[in-house]
Amino acid sequence: MATILGIDHKIIAASTLGLTAGAAAISAYLCYRQSASRKKQNIYETEKSLSEYLVFHYAAPKEILKYEHGPWSSVDFPRRCAELCMEYFEAKEGVPNTALDIGCAVGRSSFELARSFNRVIGSDYSQSFIDACNHLKQGGKLEYKMLEEGELYTNHVASVPSGIETDRLTFQQGDACRLPLDIGHFGCVLAANLICRLHTPVDFLNRLSSLVSPGGIAVITSPYTFLEEYTPRRHWIGSYTDANGKRVTGFDGLKRHLGKDFDLIGEKDMPFFIRETARKNQWTVAHATVWRRKVD
Repeated sequence: MATILGIDHKIIAASTLGLTAGAAAISAYLCYRQSASRKKQNIYETEKSLSEYLVFHYAAPKEILKYEHGPWSSVDFPRRCAELCMEYFEAKEGVPNTALDIGCAVGRSSFELARSFNRVIGSDYSQSFIDACNHLKQGGKLEYKMLEEGELYTNHVASVPSGIETDRLTFQQGDACRLPLDIGHFGCVLAANLICRLHTPVDFLNRLSSLVSPGGIAVITSPYTFLEEYTPRRHWIGSYTDANGKRVTGFDGLKRHLGKDFDLIGEKDMPFFIRETARKNQWTVAHATVWRRKVD
């Protein structure tokens, strides 16, 4: 099999998607490199991780879930995230028809957003993920392997869905905690399963008001699986009991940090399915919230 993006795909294997980090590892990237963990290997640059994300983003539902009694409504999570954005976005004067997908991983949501938005930027911390996105943008396909059991794998091809104008898309490597000041303003910003994998999520949340144009929307999904492995305890926006004994949830933290500049206009539970092997998998429910930027 050919070598693509400098990776020998004969040794790419799809397996567990960061079980210890929880299902929110999907679409997340490692802002915690700013801490002592920066000395460790970036797991999002490995061949194994690339393959796992290609499975999650592009594998057909029947390839992922082969049993009729499985949670079929939980597949195609990246596509459903993009659809949620398009459901709430209102095209009107003063709101740019542009989208920013922060933590885009291997790009499925970004490609889907290009169905409706004239310009889409997909940004991720992992250079190998961005390389995969650009390969898909240019060639439309990328080979990968999926773990079935033990040392048994099957060959698959990730394909950009039909009907998408890929020239609307730009993919770039970036840190969600340190986005370029000149990245621009957007009618829609998507952050799927990202905030509980950032070193300082407050920095990202505080930046949202300068990224989303007045009248535009921010769509955030998260299962709120905050872990000190990624986010120092002092930087958690929720998932703890405060000094007064009050339980503070991740949703409470979002409302506290976004309430000044955004109105909450929608929320829903969004399940997703992580394939580990043909017979062992994960089922998780993210909390999706939609926020409209207040108009001054």
